[in-house]
Amino acid sequence: MLNLPDHAVLDKIALIGGCAKLPITFDVARAVTEISALPQSFWGSRGGRVGVHNPAQAVFLRGYAPAEGNLPVEDREALSHLPYLRELIEQVIPAQPLRCLLALLPGGSVIAPHIDKADYFAKTLRIHFPITSHEQVWMYCEGLNYQLRPGEIWALNNSAGHGVLNADAERSRLHMICDFLPSPELIALLARSDKGLGQRNAEVESRLFGGKTQLAYP
Repeated sequence: MLNLPDHAVLDKIALIGGCAKLPITFDVARAVTEISALPQSFWGSRGGRVGVHNPAQAVFLRGYAPAEGNLPVEDREALSHLPYLRELIEQVIPAQPLRCLLALLPGGSVIAPHIDKADYFAKTLRIHFPITSHEQVWMYCEGLNYQLRPGEIWALNNSAGHGVLNADAERSRLHMICDFLPSPELIALLARSDKGLGQRNAEVESRLFGGKTQLAYP
């Protein structure tokens, strides 16, 4: 599913800005315990993701990577092992879920700044559930840098330039990342979110953009 012809393009600057912390949380210890029990056979690949996402491992819980083609959005086998994560996807966020994955970014890795440009991305809302993280992980979006802490729930404007720096060579970062169709209830949550938590950080931005002063996005 790469196109959503029956849905409108979203004004994500108005709805989210760069990143917005929702006024809800989740039980991160419960999520960690559940994911730790996931069979290792699910890990070890990029899950079909390509390009800037090459540094990260991925396990798709719903749907497939866009690079795999125009495939249906459906539950994948891994989700059957993760009942609490299913609850987060289907009940905690009050909207229809589409693609959803676990993304493990190794220590010292960078997801280079980019824009998600397909029709699908312009019409959906991306929500991040930080499972594990640390003080040297930064999410860059729309010119500002954010720290998304475990147990928080964040909206990311993936229609703007965004990327990730994991500056600690020894520690990884794990997020569950899900796309949702907009709903009145989710829009209401966004209206109550904290959009003022970003900051400029020249060192982070230099590492993300490879020291370039002219910013360009693939």
